[in-house]
Amino acid sequence: MKSIAYRPVLAAALVTALFAAGCGRDSVKVYKADTSDTVVPPPPATVPAAMPATLPSGLAAPDNSGLPKLNYVLPDGWKEKPLTQMRVASFEVSGNGKTADVSVIPLGGRSGGDLANVNRWRGQVGLPPITDDDLAKLTESVAITGKPSGLYDIVGTSAGSGNPERILGAILHGDNTVWYFKMAGDPDLVESQKANFIAFLKSVAFDTAAAPAAMDLNQLPASHPAIPGMNAEVPATVADSSAAKPTWTVPADWQTGPLTQFLVAKFIIPGSGAATAAVNVSSLAGDGGGLLPNVNRWRGQLGQPPFAADDLANLPTIDASGVKGTLVDIAGTDPRTSQPARLIGVVLPFNGQTWFYKLMGDATVVAQQKAALIQFIQSAKYPAAQ
Repeated sequence: MKSIAYRPVLAAALVTALFAAGCGRDSVKVYKADTSDTVVPPPPATVPAAMPATLPSGLAAPDNSGLPKLNYVLPDGWKEKPLTQMRVASFEVSGNGKTADVSVIPLGGRSGGDLANVNRWRGQVGLPPITDDDLAKLTESVAITGKPSGLYDIVGTSAGSGNPERILGAILHGDNTVWYFKMAGDPDLVESQKANFIAFLKSVAFDTAAAPAAMDLNQLPASHPAIPGMNAEVPATVADSSAAKPTWTVPADWQTGPLTQFLVAKFIIPGSGAATAAVNVSSLAGDGGGLLPNVNRWRGQLGQPPFAADDLANLPTIDASGVKGTLVDIAGTDPRTSQPARLIGVVLPFNGQTWFYKLMGDATVVAQQKAALIQFIQSAKYPAAQ
C-alpha cells in the first residue's frame, strides 16, 4: 500500500486542480513512500490553463509532516514520475508508443466547484464549457474511499500539441479538502487504461492517525499580492492545542463535530429533515492574510463574485471581546450539492491573531442560527485575555 503525505494549501493560489474495476489484482504492486509536495488553490475557472509545477515565488513549503497519508494500490505497468510541488502522486502509463499522465492533487476547501473544474478540463482539450444540467448527465459514479464521487470522461484535442487527447478525471470531496485524480493522454491508451484507473480510485484510502500540523499565512512574503480562490480554513495553531483554544458558551442544539485539519473548533447544527449547517472556527497570525481576500474566499465558496475594496465599508460589524468584528452574510449555491446555501461569517482580530467564525449550510438553518452565532462569538474568552 502506497503511503504519501499530502499538503493542502495554506492560504493562496494560482490555479485549480487537475487530474480503473481493476483486473489483475495479483499483478499490482504495493508501495510506501513520502513526498514533500505542496499544492495551491485555483484561479477563476474560466481560464483553462495547464497546471504549474511550482509554487508562487516566495511561498515557503509548510511542515505538514503530521497530515494524513494517501494510500493506494498501483496498477501493474504504471511507473512513478518525479513529483512537482502540485502533486502528491504522479505516474506515467505507456503502450504502443503512446503515453498518458496520471496525477493526484489535493486542494483546500471547495476549490471552485465541480462544474468549474470540469469546464477547465474541457478547455484543455478544446471543448466549450457546459452547464450544471449537462454536468449531471455526464457524471459517472465511482466510489473513492467509500464515498460516491464524480468521474468524467472527456475527449478532444490537446490545446498544446494539436493531437487527439482524452481526460479521465475524478473528484473526491473530503471535509476540508477536494482531491483531483486525472489521467490524460492518447485516447486509445486512456481507453485501455480506464479499468485500471477506476481500480486505482477504488483502492485509495487515507491514514488519519497523524495529528494536524501548524500552518501560518505569514509564510507568504509581505509583498505577495492578495490571491483569490483561497478556500481552505487555515489557522495558525494546531487544532487540539488547549493552550490556544478559547472557551465559549455553546448553544444547546449545537453538536460537537470532528476536528479536521486547520480547525480549532467545529459544531454541527441539525435542522428539519436532512437540513444541516456547520460552524467552523479557525485562526491565523496577524491580519490573517487581509480582510478582503478572506471575504472573497467565502463569497467564492457560494459562487458569488468577489468584492472590491470599497465594498468592505458597507459590511456591518459586531462587538466582541472589546473589539469589532466584521460580519459577512452571503447567500448563494453550494457547488457540491447545487442547493441554495447561506454563509454567515465573522472576522475578528484579537491580540495579534485573526479569528474566523463561519456558519454555513442550509439557508433556513443558517437564518435561524444567526443570533446564536453572534452570541457564541461574544461569549468567547481567549487565553491571552484570561
